[in-house]
Amino acid sequence: MDTAFLREEICRVGRSLFERGYAHSTAGNISVRLDEPEGGGFLITPTDACLGFLQPQQLAWVDGSGQQRAGDRASKSLALHRRIYEAAPEARCVIHTHSTHLVALTLQGVWSPQDILPPLTPYYVMKVGHVPLVPYHRPGDPAAGGMVAELIAQQQGQGRTLRAVMLERLGPNVWHDSPAAAMAVLEELEETARLWLVCGRAVPPLSEEQIEELRRHFGAPW
Repeated sequence: MDTAFLREEICRVGRSLFERGYAHSTAGNISVRLDEPEGGGFLITPTDACLGFLQPQQLAWVDGSGQQRAGDRASKSLALHRRIYEAAPEARCVIHTHSTHLVALTLQGVWSPQDILPPLTPYYVMKVGHVPLVPYHRPGDPAAGGMVAELIAQQQGQGRTLRAVMLERLGPNVWHDSPAAAMAVLEELEETARLWLVCGRAVPPLSEEQIEELRRHFGAPW
């Protein structure tokens, strides 16, 4: 994908998330990994930018060493995004929001530190998979990036692909091979949190037999 298209796609995804209530105010950020023919490095949304009103030329271009080369000042979450890209070579886009139901879930208490939500629906199991909790760190704290990289490595060691983590009191970080695919992971994750909270956190999870069937038929990452 060329850089011009990716700039437009970041803006489109940010606007869509904002207009549908998955992002609010100036909370959240989006980045993409660039191929070498496009200059390498990353595009990332500016610090304190509203995802609903991004302009393509505003986006920060950061080279592979983390030095900003163009655009408005990069988001303070840049260090975390870079750690995700280093640990997950398949990741091409990272999205972070402060989605309401997911943040509420960490305030009330997650299902478990290894899985913030139980495997409630087939599409959660198929499209999202395991989502561990990262204990609270201040926004932009580089220590969070180290913890996320360790979680990705742990899942890789078990033959699994991690697509999301939940930052306590802050929100989810999700990643996939395109902005559209990463947005779909975020949507499924937030909607599953909403379902669980609306149902009073009393819904039984899918059985191991049901999950195994999803693995066989769809390669579910659970």
